Amino acid sequence: MGALHDGHLCLVRQARKIAGESGRVILTLFVNPTQFDKAEDLENYPRTLEDDIALCRNHGVDLVFAPDPASMYRPGHSVTVIEASLTHQLCGATRPGHFDGVCTIVLKLFNLTQPTAAVFGKKDYQQLAIIRRMVRDLNVPVSIEGVDTVREPSGLALSSRNARLTKQQHADAPRIRRALLAAQSAHHQGETSAQALLDIARQEIKSSKEGARIDYLELLDADSLQVIDPVTKPAVIATAVFYGSVRLIDNVELG
Repeated sequence: MGALHDGHLCLVRQARKIAGESGRVILTLFVNPTQFDKAEDLENYPRTLEDDIALCRNHGVDLVFAPDPASMYRPGHSVTVIEASLTHQLCGATRPGHFDGVCTIVLKLFNLTQPTAAVFGKKDYQQLAIIRRMVRDLNVPVSIEGVDTVREPSGLALSSRNARLTKQQHADAPRIRRALLAAQSAHHQGETSAQALLDIARQEIKSSKEGARIDYLELLDADSLQVIDPVTKPAVIATAVFYGSVRLIDNVELG
């Protein structure tokens, strides 16, 4: 959705690797109004189109597709793509309708650009899982590639929202990553109780002196995104944490 940073450029590099020198890399850039649940978030979302295009030009993107909202959503538009299983947890539980907007716009962009492969970051693990399910269930002829989260040296996941943190909040926010890694380490050492693993992560986040507030912290099956306990097959611990009005997400995979 723009405000490109190194995390996005990592996706571009992976896309180029998949396409090869003779293939084409397309970057779609669109601040999608239907996935925002708050009007002020849509209004305040950073829009840096000229800078984004310059970054794309310098990093091997062949085409930037940046449509305007009026061309993507015609007056009276009435068809929406709804996923009915993977959207009930995590961001889907706290942001009603968000993933309806995501699925609808991603399918529209797939139809318009006709890619053979599409690259998404794992930072939004739920989004990646939902897009994979949509592609599978609707027989969309595109391969979905997930790329590991790109991080600051402190471990904080790169995000355009990091710029909205105060200096103190930015220094404190890497505890999100530490919390998830502590739970992951406990699992590697043999802990299979979902509640015990969640408690390890929760304790670290709640020890923040900067008022970090957990929006959600869940441990789910890696494929179905349903609650799993005990943790005896691949799973994911995902969280969203507020610092003031800034909402940061992160996750780690288990198993």
